[in-house]
Amino acid sequence: MHYQLLGRSGLRVSEICLGTMTFGEDWGWGASKEASKAMFDAYAAAGGNFIDTSSNYTNGTAESFVGDFVSADRDYWIIATKYTLRRPGSNPDDLNAGGNARKNMVRTVEQSLGRLHTDHIDLLYLHMWDYSTPVEEVLRGLDDLVRAGKVLYAGISDTPAWVVSRAQAIAELRGWTPFVAYQGAYNVVNRGIEADVLPM
Repeated sequence: MHYQLLGRSGLRVSEICLGTMTFGEDWGWGASKEASKAMFDAYAAAGGNFIDTSSNYTNGTAESFVGDFVSADRDYWIIATKYTLRRPGSNPDDLNAGGNARKNMVRTVEQSLGRLHTDHIDLLYLHMWDYSTPVEEVLRGLDDLVRAGKVLYAGISDTPAWVVSRAQAIAELRGWTPFVAYQGAYNVVNRGIEADVLPM
């Protein structure tokens, strides 16, 4: 289970988030499009408006399903997606097909926008810290996407608290887009974020 922390924005999201990691059967398990639509419809009927997906979930199929499902009323939905992991269908020899660098960020966002059938992503998460890309490069890339209107808010996932704190300080100092959301593993077995992420 992942824990969502949303703050420092005017974004209005339902208390329950619909995760779409199982939308699609590309990985040999998961839900068909019909079953995924039934889950989506039940969530919508319960008043949900916040969908969590990723460019990588079921090789991009999850994003495609979400794009189809929200197309009738796109403005109602808050769509969060992620970049960092290797892009679906990328050349295995392409060293820039994954990671936090601007090149992968921009390419992934363009592919996500296409699959989601939209001109903007409400919340773009950096999926996990790669320990090699300068934090300034990530922040400036995200800020450029926000200024271009392709992304409305930036978030970060599965990243050490010290990295996030440093990033927030740099963003504030330079007038760049700050992170407004954090997503991390948190359950009765994995309570590590209580030590540093939650206090942060």
